[in-house]
Amino acid sequence: QVQLTESGGGLVPPGGSLRLSCLVSGRTLINDVMAWFRQAPGKEREFVAAITWSSRQISIEYADSVRGRFAVSRDNAENTMALQMNDLKLEDTAVYFCAETIRGFSRSPGDFDSWGQGTQVTVSS
Repeated sequence: QVQLTESGGGLVPPGGSLRLSCLVSGRTLINDVMAWFRQAPGKEREFVAAITWSSRQISIEYADSVRGRFAVSRDNAENTMALQMNDLKLEDTAVYFCAETIRGFSRSPGDFDSWGQGTQVTVSS
């Protein structure tokens, strides 16, 4: 099982930007799928973005609510995944989690096996 550690959260005004990072340790990722989820107070955990770790090709998916504003990327050498968040909106406020699975692409939290502790993102004026 991998260990995941998020960083980079904070407080930003609407329209601002943040970059989240997820450090992966424990083993080398090969065919894993890495994803970002978020959970706002009183709401269910929701899918944000996912990226494959295969060396053969890169596949990326985004939730409709963040497409065009967020960008997920990976650094295989550093074993990190990042989420660049631009044009942040009030409704992006949530705890953001990175997650890992070897079961293939999924938008369901229940399909992911490893989770980080989360990092708070607050968008407020």
